[in-house]
Amino acid sequence: MTGPGRDAETGPERGTGPVPQPRPGTRPLLALAALCATLFTAVAVTVAVRHGAPLAPEQAVHRWALAHRGEPLRSTAGALTATGTGPVPYLMAVLAGLLAGRGARGRLRAVACAVAVLAVGQAVRYGLMELLARPRPATADWAGGASGYAFPSGHATTSALAAGLLAWGIARYAGRGPARTWCAVLALWAVAVGLTRVYLGVHWPGDVLGGWLLAGTVLSLALLLERYALPDRYAADGLPESGGAGPA
Repeated sequence: MTGPGRDAETGPERGTGPVPQPRPGTRPLLALAALCATLFTAVAVTVAVRHGAPLAPEQAVHRWALAHRGEPLRSTAGALTATGTGPVPYLMAVLAGLLAGRGARGRLRAVACAVAVLAVGQAVRYGLMELLARPRPATADWAGGASGYAFPSGHATTSALAAGLLAWGIARYAGRGPARTWCAVLALWAVAVGLTRVYLGVHWPGDVLGGWLLAGTVLSLALLLERYALPDRYAADGLPESGGAGPA
C-alpha cells in the first residue's frame, strides 16, 4: 500500500520523520533480563562472600594497568572517563527521547522516560554500592578521580545505560543501517569508558563487569515496559514485535 511519504518498493522516505522499527519480542527481552540479572547476582555474591577482596585475575589486571600507564594513554583515558559521568549521559538520554518520540507531547514523554530509566539505574547502583561496600584499590594506585565504594562501577553503569538509551532512540528514528552503525559506536564508547576505570586504577575489573550487567538488566526491563510508557508511539507504529504477535 502506498501513501504520502511512502513508496511501494522502497518503504518510508528518509528524512521525513521517524522510521518505525520492529520491537524485540517479549521472550527474548525476558531472557536477556534474566541472564544479566543472574550474572550480576553471581558477581555481587562473589564480592560479598569475599568481603570485597579482589580475585587473583583482578589483581593481575590491576598490576598490568599500573605497569602500562604511560602517556598519551593516561591522558586519553582521563578525558574519556570524564564522558561517563556528569551531564553527558543525561544529555544522551534527552537526545534519545527526542529521537524516539513523535510530536511535542510524545517527545516530552519519551525524554522523561529515558531520563527516568537513567536515574533509576543510577539509584539502584548507588544503593547496591552502599550495601556491598567494596573497597577500591589503594589510593596510591589511582590516576583519576573517584568517590564512594567500588562495586558496581558508577561510570560503567551510567555510560552503558546512556549508550543503550541513545541506541534505542536512534533505532526508533533511523533506518536499520544507520541504527546498527551507531549502536556499534555507542557500545564501543561504553566499553571504553568502563575499561578506563580499571586502567586508571580506581576500580577492580569485577566492578566494571557488574556495572555492565546491571545496566543490561535495567535496559532490558525498560524495553519490556516501553509499550506501557509510550503507548502512543507503539500504536502509531502499528508494527508487530519481531518473531511474534503485535502489541497488546
